[in-house]
Amino acid sequence: METENLLGQFLRARRELLQPEDLGMPAVARRRVSGLRREEVAQLAGVSTDYYVRLEQGRERHPSAQVVDALARALELEEDAAAHLHRLAHPSSGRRRPAARREHVSVNLLRMMAAWPHTPAVVLGRRLTVLAANTLGEALFAGHEYSGDLVRLVFLDPDARTFYPDWDRVAVNTVAGLRSSIGTDYDDPELIEVVGELSIKSQDFRELWARHDIRQKTHETKRFRHPLVGELTLHYESLTVNSAAGQQLVVYQADPGSPSEEALSLLGSLTA
Repeated sequence: METENLLGQFLRARRELLQPEDLGMPAVARRRVSGLRREEVAQLAGVSTDYYVRLEQGRERHPSAQVVDALARALELEEDAAAHLHRLAHPSSGRRRPAARREHVSVNLLRMMAAWPHTPAVVLGRRLTVLAANTLGEALFAGHEYSGDLVRLVFLDPDARTFYPDWDRVAVNTVAGLRSSIGTDYDDPELIEVVGELSIKSQDFRELWARHDIRQKTHETKRFRHPLVGELTLHYESLTVNSAAGQQLVVYQADPGSPSEEALSLLGSLTA
């Protein structure tokens, strides 16, 4: 995984996703490049083409905050992606990687989750591995080859497309969530291992990773097809664990009185 010119990689990937007509520009037949040309982005951002080319090539690495804002607008970046662009343009100086250590979930958080017998809850680490789960949370994801790793579950598990009826949307959000969770820490050895393995084994992952989508995991309605209780439609909220950097507490809930609430209750009784 190339980490030498992260800013340039991101700009190029996002530029190639936009078409002129997306921005109200006249479509031109037989374009030789995918997406916008460099000069078109430069014009939209109000900078010279030469300056923008130097940014993509890594010959200029420190654009001003005003230029970054202009580039974010030109590339139509959403809030999370725009914040990521700022981090790439202005990385923390002098930060050294801490020694690798096992991610640990606090005892108090585990007790709190255990007190929610009717609510599935899981704690995710920075690479979207399941660090802990209460009984119902564990049951929700049980029965798969990669139940403890949500990225590998989506892209490598043979049951993934059955378990996630809306697999295409889940796949896009999973990769975007992984990039958001990692931030600019692309030299993380475990991340390098995950991305390397998935890039080899999954063409879908390889293509989505190349898009550089950034989207923080916040809240969503998600459908599951559980092997024990069938269809489930659940709403989740993802909460930052402030006592442990990079951890997320994800809590799932069904609509009151819905078939999904009944299915969750059945799942709880089967796994009690």
